[in-house]
Order: sequence, then C-alpha cells, then structure tokens
Amino acid sequence: MDIRKVKKLIELLEESGLSEIEITEGEDKVRISRQSTSSVNEVQVIPTQQVNNTIDNEVVAENHRNNNFHKIQAPMIGTFYQSSEPEAKAFVKVGDPVSKGDTLCIIEAMKMMNQIECDVDGTIERILVQNGDPVEYDEVLFLISQN
Repeated sequence: MDIRKVKKLIELLEESGLSEIEITEGEDKVRISRQSTSSVNEVQVIPTQQVNNTIDNEVVAENHRNNNFHKIQAPMIGTFYQSSEPEAKAFVKVGDPVSKGDTLCIIEAMKMMNQIECDVDGTIERILVQNGDPVEYDEVLFLISQN
C-alpha cells in the first residue's frame, strides 16, 4: 500500500474525530487507531493470513465456551432493542430466569417492531449485543442455560 494513502488516512482520522479506521486493499490491511486524547496514531500492517488465523482462533475459543448454552438467534436483519421504549426497563438482564414465550427483546425491521420470544425455560447467561446495535439474520443474541 502506498505511503501517501496511509498519510491521507491519518489526516482523515484526525479531521473526522473517528477513533479507528481499517482499510483492506488486496492482501494488505491497514488499521489506524487513535490513542485516548493524545495525537499518537498507530499504523499496523498485518498480513491477511495472520488476521484470518487470529479470527479463526477467537471464533473457535468463543464457540467452545458457548456450546453448553441454548442460543437465541435473530430471526431477521434489523436493530436490537432491550426495551419497548428508550426510558423503559429492559425486558431481561443477565441472571434473569426466563420461560418459554417470555419477550427477550425487540428487533426493528423496516419500521416494524418485532418481539423476540424465548423458546426454552432457563436463565439468561449472556446478552451478546448492545441496545441499538444492528443485528444480522441468525446472529446469536442471547445465551441461556436451560433448567
């Protein structure tokens, strides 16, 4: 990757107020991130194979930890909401007991609010997305230990 492009990315990062930019061009990958409030920028070029190996190892470790739990997956693409209104209490939080049919969250898709219900009895062990996050079809939202 041309050093002029990297310098232009650094300038763009400084002007935009973003904390990180990541660009992939062919087999080159550049990630520039801003450190706290100082003007120190990190430029790191990582070979694509190293990135893929790191991601694969993280996914395997994450999957190994999550195998004992029932997964609640997003049935659609949309925006995840923990409650029915911005100021309302979340439907569930980690540690809450849940029953089949309980509302766990809402996914907004095309201006339609879709309640996502629990399909097992158990306890919420992990909530894997944050309020307002975009979610993909089949993305795991909750991990539940079954009773």
